[in-house]
Amino acid sequence: MKSAAPGARAQTSDPDYALGVTLVALAGAFWSIGGVLVRWVETAGAWQIIFYRSVALALTLLLIVLIRHRGRLAAAFVGIGASGALAGACLSGGFVGYVLALYHTSVANAVFMLGTAPFFAAILGRWFLREQVRRATWLAIALALLGIAVMVAGSLVIGTLVGSLLALGASLSFAVFNVLLRRGRANDMMPCVVIAGLVAAAIAAPMALAAPGGMALGARDLALCIAMGTVQVGFGLTVFTIGARHVSAVELALLSMSELVLAPLWVWLAVDEVPSVYTLAGGAILMTAIAFQALSGVRRRRLPPMA
Repeated sequence: MKSAAPGARAQTSDPDYALGVTLVALAGAFWSIGGVLVRWVETAGAWQIIFYRSVALALTLLLIVLIRHRGRLAAAFVGIGASGALAGACLSGGFVGYVLALYHTSVANAVFMLGTAPFFAAILGRWFLREQVRRATWLAIALALLGIAVMVAGSLVIGTLVGSLLALGASLSFAVFNVLLRRGRANDMMPCVVIAGLVAAAIAAPMALAAPGGMALGARDLALCIAMGTVQVGFGLTVFTIGARHVSAVELALLSMSELVLAPLWVWLAVDEVPSVYTLAGGAILMTAIAFQALSGVRRRRLPPMA
């Protein structure tokens, strides 16, 4: 039997990476139901949705943190450090921007604009974390940006530029959150999601109070807001935060775009919101970029044997 030459690489696989990929993709599936839940709301305004969703999210994640840390809340929040606190603040901006975007553009346009997050994450991750970005990932980002350009062209035509810009701001906030999450990956970063919920609720509360009707909500709308906070965002961010330990910042943003595949489908089926031709074309390009990134990432983790 021939022995491998010095420096040869045996075939390896990284089960932690596979777990991370699975959890991050699952997070996108949870997040994808947000658009249809917002469309099912009857009378609640955007600020009311943000407030009640954020409160439900904070309570859900607080319970999860309590269970994971056996009641030692103070230690859990101290453990996330300054990076965790800043990550929570950035994520709250994403919460606010995304819901407001849904009131100014289609669900498909809003979620596809989140496709810019990998571009921001790649640059920020390289600057602040010194994470190398592979050529395959840069190619995936270039494809994603092409898809975004197609959708922006459609936004200009149908007059939803404000919604697209709000979604773009949410995308940048999410990218910064990804990078900060990776910086603190040695610790349990779930408490930062609690902070995000509390900050978003604090921002939305005065705006909701100033709106007609104040904080009053019907039972149906309240139930939908609670579902958004617990299932859609809460469970999604729980698995996403766990998966972030094993996947780079740019890959986090790319792989979580499973949301982009499913969100337009749900609203198409549930509320008959048909995506425009521009949105579908741009979305197809984005999906190609995501599939390419996922497959190339798995291939990189499974190195072929070398003689």
